[in-house]
Amino acid sequence: MKRAKPESQIQVIDRAAMLLDAISRYTLPVTLKALSADTNLAPSTAFRILHSLIDNHFVDRDHAGKYQLSGRLIRLSNHQYTHVDFRKVAIPYMEKLRDKFGETINLTAREGDVVIYVEKAIPNRMMHVQQIIGSRAPLHVTGVGKMMLGMEGKEGIHGYAQRTNLPAYTRKTYSTIESLEQECMRCVEQGFAFDNEEAEIGVGCIGVLLYDKFGEVVAGLSVSAPIARRKDEWIKDLVKAGRSISIELGYVKN
Repeated sequence: MKRAKPESQIQVIDRAAMLLDAISRYTLPVTLKALSADTNLAPSTAFRILHSLIDNHFVDRDHAGKYQLSGRLIRLSNHQYTHVDFRKVAIPYMEKLRDKFGETINLTAREGDVVIYVEKAIPNRMMHVQQIIGSRAPLHVTGVGKMMLGMEGKEGIHGYAQRTNLPAYTRKTYSTIESLEQECMRCVEQGFAFDNEEAEIGVGCIGVLLYDKFGEVVAGLSVSAPIARRKDEWIKDLVKAGRSISIELGYVKN
C-alpha cells in the first residue's frame, strides 16, 4: 500500500495562515464547516491543522466545537503596538480636522466583519453627526470598511458577502456582490472612500486608511457630516492627515 506523502512544511504554514485569517474575520466562534468553505480546504485537512494550532495555543475550541483566536495570539498580534498607540498619534490630527471642517471626525478599527468606533473629535456646533465610541457598523456600509474589504481583494469581498448576506440599511447600501466589489476596488485605487447615505439616510462620510510599519491596515480615519454639508474639498486634507499619522506609526510606502 502506497503511503500518502506528508504535506510540505511551507504548505502547512500557508494553510494555517489561511485558517487564522479566516477565523479573524468572524466576531463569534466559527464552525469547521464555515472555515473549510472559506479556505477551500477539505474538512479533514482543516481539522488537523486547527488542532495543531490549538496544541500550540494559537486557536481555542469552545464547548460547541467552534473555533476562535486564542488570547495568546491576540496578545502577540497587539505586541507591535506596545510602543505606539495609534489613538494617541491620531487625536491631534483629528482635532485639527474637526476645527477646520466643523464636523465629527472618527477613528475606527476593524474587528471581524465590523468596524468599531474607538475615538472621535466632536465639533462645537449644535447639529452634528454623533457616533458613540464602542458602537459597531458592518464593513460594507462605511467608507473605511469598504476600503478594508478592498484591501483583501475579490476573494475577501466575496467571503464577506457570503458570511453576511450584505443586509441593506438604506436604499443606497451596496447589497450585491458585484456592486460592492466594484466599489471597494475603486475606493482602494483612489485612496479614499465615500459613504453616500449607505448606513443612514442624510449622513455622508469620507474615509481613509491608516497603516503601520509593516504596511498593514490598523485603523480608519473619517469625517461624518449631514450629506448636504459634506464637501469634496475635504478629501485632500483627510488624505494628508492619514498619510501623516501612518508615517508616525512607522509606515514607509515603497
